[in-house]
Amino acid sequence: MDKIVKCVVFCCIVIGFILLPFASPTMAQSSEDQVEALQLQLETEKAALELATKRGTFGINLGAALGAGLVLIGAGLGIGRIGGSAVESMARQPEAAGNIQTAMIISAALIEGATFFALIVCMMFN
Repeated sequence: MDKIVKCVVFCCIVIGFILLPFASPTMAQSSEDQVEALQLQLETEKAALELATKRGTFGINLGAALGAGLVLIGAGLGIGRIGGSAVESMARQPEAAGNIQTAMIISAALIEGATFFALIVCMMFN
């Protein structure tokens, strides 16, 4: 049974290679037909792309704007809390003011870095 299947497959391949040169010219299109087909395909793809961008941009823009607003509000609250706590702790222990101020500046810089990264991510979708 295996030999019969192999023989049939081999015969189909040989017949296909024999008929290939004769089949190609009969199914070929003229260059003008190919150009028209490509232009039609290009117009269809442009229309589909325009429709997709019109449908999806409002939601993406709204999400990016809300995300950027939330990031800025969170960063402002965080830096404000760090500054308020630092001033309060400097008032309670004036001798540790230098260490507190250094820690406050480093924390604020880290928050700002994360804020800039989040804003860039939000604006990439805009």
